[in-house]
Amino acid sequence: MDSFSIGLSGLDAAQKALDTIGNNIANAATEGYHRQKIVLNPAYSSQIGSFLLGGGVDVAGITRMMNRFLEQEIMRQQSSLGQVAQEFSTLRTVEAAFGEISSDSSLNTAMDKFFNALADLSTDPTGLIWQSQAITAAQTMAYQFRTLGETLTTLEDEIRLEAENTIGQINVLINGIAELNHKIEGIEITGGHAHNLSDQRDRYIIELSELIGIQTQAMDYGVVNVTAAGIPVVTNASVTELEVGLISGGNIGVSVAGGGTFITEVQGGSLGGLLILRNEILSDIHNDLNNLAAAIIQQINRYHVQGVGSDGSFTELTGWSMPSENLADLGDAVTDGSIYIRLTNTSTGEITRHAIAVDRTTDSLTTIAADISAITGLDAWVSASQLHIQADSDYEFDFLPCVLPEPTAGTLTGASPPEISVSGIYTGAINDTFRFTVSGAGSVGNGTLQLEVRDAGGAGDVIATFNIGSGYAAGDLLDLGNGIKISLGVGDFGAGDNFDVDAFAGSDTSGVLAAIGINTFLSGNSALNIAVCSDISNTPGRIATCLGADMTDNRNVFRMAELKNESFGSLNSMTPGQFYRRLVTDIGQQINLKQIQNDNIRIMVNNLANQQAEISGVNINDEATQMLVFEQMYQAMAKYLNTIQTFISAILEII
Repeated sequence: MDSFSIGLSGLDAAQKALDTIGNNIANAATEGYHRQKIVLNPAYSSQIGSFLLGGGVDVAGITRMMNRFLEQEIMRQQSSLGQVAQEFSTLRTVEAAFGEISSDSSLNTAMDKFFNALADLSTDPTGLIWQSQAITAAQTMAYQFRTLGETLTTLEDEIRLEAENTIGQINVLINGIAELNHKIEGIEITGGHAHNLSDQRDRYIIELSELIGIQTQAMDYGVVNVTAAGIPVVTNASVTELEVGLISGGNIGVSVAGGGTFITEVQGGSLGGLLILRNEILSDIHNDLNNLAAAIIQQINRYHVQGVGSDGSFTELTGWSMPSENLADLGDAVTDGSIYIRLTNTSTGEITRHAIAVDRTTDSLTTIAADISAITGLDAWVSASQLHIQADSDYEFDFLPCVLPEPTAGTLTGASPPEISVSGIYTGAINDTFRFTVSGAGSVGNGTLQLEVRDAGGAGDVIATFNIGSGYAAGDLLDLGNGIKISLGVGDFGAGDNFDVDAFAGSDTSGVLAAIGINTFLSGNSALNIAVCSDISNTPGRIATCLGADMTDNRNVFRMAELKNESFGSLNSMTPGQFYRRLVTDIGQQINLKQIQNDNIRIMVNNLANQQAEISGVNINDEATQMLVFEQMYQAMAKYLNTIQTFISAILEII
């Protein structure tokens, strides 16, 4: 009977081998399939006399042809490729939105045209055509900022939606993996083989690795546990689903569904790319764009609030509607300082200047309004978080830093003091008070009278000494060399007479006016909301081109135009143009880096896939060859059994 056992074992082995080969050929084009191979061992041998006879063949099992280290590396590289490909694709979209730096439609060109339009306006500050050109250029620049800001915001929103969709796919896959784990364990725990199910499960794992970085751990009975973002998402047949949510600062993170504790540092897969894009790359680009817009708004407005345009001084001004009336809530744009309001009585021609002290920590729009209302000729109030300033009848006001036409203080003891006239626009960097002290006594234009000038209210250095005695003609201008000029009329000075002239580099040292929208050119605080103020666009003559008392100079618009070449501290000591070009260049460099990484990882994945195909792939020719071998084996074993049957029958006939 051993002969029949040998024959039957050979038939069984050949049948199982042919079934395995058929399964391989059937799955030759199945993604993720690993070629299977039957493992045959010689059966137990028996001792008959002095002979050791074989017992046929045993089917030891069917194995999947795979290299687990190679499979792990493929999974890791697919995860890296998913992340880099996501980052590369999105950055290409950002690059397209920013366009070429030199393009006529780029923000860089729009900024240049805006500053150039201000320079053109400085050549003819009262020209309506130049005023309108400046407004149009400003509107174009603001539109370009808003377009880019909206594009980035839309991308950020789309990334969040894509992250939510990706989490949905991840949850589907981990549920599929857990279900297959359960089936595989049920088969293998009873001694069976679940290779096709394992291939299906492993394909899910590879697909999961393309979505998020994972770690796997092989367990008994073919089970594989999976960890993602440090969370055990598959444990045997149990699943922990994930969710995406917003956290403080507008970032997005991953958490256990319903857990509420979000992880933002997720590496690998398209989800890892989406989180890095949303939380770091796009966030940095958006912040830089907002910083650029805010810097231009703040610097233009810082100058604009101090000047007036061809329409002259104001009878009424209204600020922006603020999110908070407390100055402490307005950020670093406001500091302790003073606001200097120049008030003109139009019926008498009297011009006075009034200081409003600003304490950033305690003041509010209401306290500022109260201090302004305390000035005769002005009224101020707060409505809907907006500061309103209104002049009484026969009054006008502005914030011009020009010197007042007369000294602000003095001690004149002469019998008939001369008339002192002050003019000019101070060119110094900080506000100062200059004290003029007379040396000697007598009439202007006679004797050895001299006029000494010191800064810091008389406590500082001597900056000039003028002869106002013999050789000086009453009415001649005396130039301090800092933009301020004085002239003396006919009259007498006593020994030691003195007078003060206040000089202003800026009429708002607190930054409040620009921060709350009083006499500003641009509104907003970011790329999303930058705009030209309606008062300016509706009334071009309101563009504050002048700083002088006669309101015919171009000093203010000229210094606004010069901001094009000025380095801003808030822009890392770069000019607006330099900062924007660095921003666009950084995007280009990131794209180049991501493209190199993307290409290199794809090559690596392809090489690994080729290695995997050599080990695990199905070669139809090889399978056909094996099929012939086992077909012949089956036929031979069948003939062997037939021969044994004939032999036994012959013996029985003899008996």
